[in-house]
Amino acid sequence: MIYLDAAATRPVDRRVLEAMWPHLGPEFGNPSSHHEVGEAARRALEQARADVARVLGAKPSEITFTSGGTESDNAAVKGIALAAPRGRHVVVSTVEHPAVLESAEFLERIGYEVSRVAVDAQGLVQPDALEAVLRDDTTLVSVQHANNEVGTVQPIARLSALTAARGIPFHTDAVQSAGWLDLDVGRLGVQAMSISGHKLGAPKGVGVLFLARRTPFEPLIHGGGQEGGRRSGTENVAAAVGMAAALRLAQGPSDDVVARRDAFVARVLADVPGAVLTGHPHLRLPGSASFVLPGTSGESVLVELEARGIVCSSGSACAAGSDDPSHVLLAMGVQPEIAQTAVRFTFGRETTDADLGTTAAELAAAVRTVSGLAT
Repeated sequence: MIYLDAAATRPVDRRVLEAMWPHLGPEFGNPSSHHEVGEAARRALEQARADVARVLGAKPSEITFTSGGTESDNAAVKGIALAAPRGRHVVVSTVEHPAVLESAEFLERIGYEVSRVAVDAQGLVQPDALEAVLRDDTTLVSVQHANNEVGTVQPIARLSALTAARGIPFHTDAVQSAGWLDLDVGRLGVQAMSISGHKLGAPKGVGVLFLARRTPFEPLIHGGGQEGGRRSGTENVAAAVGMAAALRLAQGPSDDVVARRDAFVARVLADVPGAVLTGHPHLRLPGSASFVLPGTSGESVLVELEARGIVCSSGSACAAGSDDPSHVLLAMGVQPEIAQTAVRFTFGRETTDADLGTTAAELAAAVRTVSGLAT
């Protein structure tokens, strides 16, 4: 099997499991307990927090461990907006993950105004489009670092410079970019960032919320005041250790992955009649290649590819059970009937040239079969 759905999830790295193992057994303490067993757990938790902070260029006190990217997005969007330091106006882009979009919809239901910034045909938020919707009462802007469906990377530093000039907090969903792009929060200019562990080689059920000091924030979960009062509940020490290990191990050069991606894209466009690359041709994640295949059924192509030993997807795994065309592609101006022909290939550093060469050839054959053109 060739697995090309890394944007949905990745296998847990053995080194991550090894880092976690002591905290699933002998080092079982509650980090809030004031005895040696608890203090040992507290030390492991705080070391994990420091390790994450180092990758993000943040202070350890600005790192909160969560249950994953969805919780981190919800906490950032709702928590900053509900603190309402400036007003009741929130800005998001039209291509955000559902965790951000639906958090914004929740805020609308309780009386907030939400502006949704359009993207261009390649999925980019243009700075002038963002600037046009900023207001004196804007209390939060949330724009993803990189898109989970088409891989387009947003110009976050340029966008956040606009909000910084007005004193507006900026949140970015970095779930897909973690492990690929620079996450230094100072260089990006963001006050909040979401990361998910299982996209990096950590187990499902752990994530990170970076929240800059002095950023007003209303916690979603109240109770014992853990995580600096930002997320109550006994911390999952093993998961936090795994999250930190995965994020640390994911750092590294990606030029070779970009070269493999570009060669794969070129071969698909040459060998698959009518195939169109979606997203920006260059400003995209190294391990992401997505296409629409007019005249086919995207789901039928996926089934045919899986029968040929290749696992990929039609888009987001987070829109569970939905047959609707991708909201991302629709926002980019793709017609609904074309959007339903989408296929997405996402991969890591371990994916080889041979894997991608085989995939390109099998995709061409699958399209012929699905289109009734097999010879």
